[in-house]
Amino acid sequence: MNFSEPFKLSGLLGRFSPDGKCLASCVQHRLLVRDASSLQILHLYTCVDQIQYLEWSSDSLFILCAMYKRGIVQVWSLEQPDWHCKIDEGSTGLVASCWSPDGRHILNTTEFHLRITVWSLCTKSVSYIKYPKACQQGVAFTKDGRYMAVAERRDCKDFISIFVCRSWQLLRHFDTETQDLFGIEWAPNGCVLAVWDTCLEYKVLLYSLDGRLLSSYRAYEWPLGIKSISWSPSSQFLAIGSFDEKVRILNHVTWKKITEFEHPATIASKKTIVYKEVEKSPTVGTERLSFPPTRELASSLFSTQSKYDISQVPVSLQYIKPVADRANPKVGVGMLAFSADNCFLATKNGDFQIMSLSWHSSGDSMLLLSKDHFCVCYLEREEVK
Repeated sequence: MNFSEPFKLSGLLGRFSPDGKCLASCVQHRLLVRDASSLQILHLYTCVDQIQYLEWSSDSLFILCAMYKRGIVQVWSLEQPDWHCKIDEGSTGLVASCWSPDGRHILNTTEFHLRITVWSLCTKSVSYIKYPKACQQGVAFTKDGRYMAVAERRDCKDFISIFVCRSWQLLRHFDTETQDLFGIEWAPNGCVLAVWDTCLEYKVLLYSLDGRLLSSYRAYEWPLGIKSISWSPSSQFLAIGSFDEKVRILNHVTWKKITEFEHPATIASKKTIVYKEVEKSPTVGTERLSFPPTRELASSLFSTQSKYDISQVPVSLQYIKPVADRANPKVGVGMLAFSADNCFLATKNGDFQIMSLSWHSSGDSMLLLSKDHFCVCYLEREEVK
């Protein structure tokens, strides 16, 4: 396994393009697009304010940049660098923005979740969807782009509305057996919608496209419950990360648990490879020393680089005990990501510095984001075998 050098980053905004050819990252108000193989900068765009959200279109031709404080969304084109689009929501404000599956519509959620506005880049038409619920993941699209599910809250009860993306017409509307719906996510085949409840109750509900409840799953009852959910690309497995620091895998036939993975504080298995980041200072030969030092020499003397060494097991991981009397404790499995070929599942447990992780479309590399930097992890298949 190899790692690139860390690159500067703002707001955890780093994304691979869907076709895997480019890597977009943000530094304050600037958007940088790099070649995914060489990491060389291809395009540089400047927005009107600091970028708070970044998303690629499905065809990798456009990039959406949202500036929530200003209520503005800017769209940039890779094929035509001189073309750009600007959407200003005005007094209604902006709290969320995303692409539709066709890459030609933008969905903006206004402040207080009063409505979702659908903007068309082709016809410049506008559509509205009322009563969206303020939750972690309240909008989900099927992978084929045909349907959109929206979580709604009406009369102190949770509902799901399913829309046809081509015309934005309502297809199905049904209530859910949740106390306080927290998120929804379609299986990649578009046949099953996973709905999970608030972290105060461990409950996963699985609904069909026509609103029938197929199954429900509950691992335990009283402690804090679900923290993250992820489908495998084949739709055969549903991974559930919870506050008890375990990942449970459900199968798509019986919707029962087939296995679970723990995250021990000490790794003792010899089958596990542990990579540890080690900082190193560059060495400068005496023949290069001069007084006063040149700008290039001074920057190299005080810059630090890092490398990754393989640690010998057993390895004790650094563990910070969460504060028990505060909301949203930093404990449990908060991130899950399947590789595109269904071979690997990456997880993040506890309060580690990795803020986000995402696989390349080939399944051979992963993008790791920390607070101020990002790096690319390259996986060598021969080592895994």
